[in-house]
Amino acid sequence: MAETVKKATTPRKPSTTAPRKKSNLTQMKASYEQVAQLAHQFWAERGGQHGKDAEDWFRAERELLGKAS
Repeated sequence: MAETVKKATTPRKPSTTAPRKKSNLTQMKASYEQVAQLAHQFWAERGGQHGKDAEDWFRAERELLGKAS
């Protein structure tokens, strides 16, 4: 029967990549808040009718993303 031989592996070097930039959590939070405020405004403009919250949210995102680009 043939004997199996394990290959020696070299230990991995520690990662030397540059540190990642800090995430934009503050910007994401502000963006979330902006969307929420605008979606609420759309809801109020419709007379406070319930059942279209997702539509208001996506409309607010589209408008804000349109302004950003």
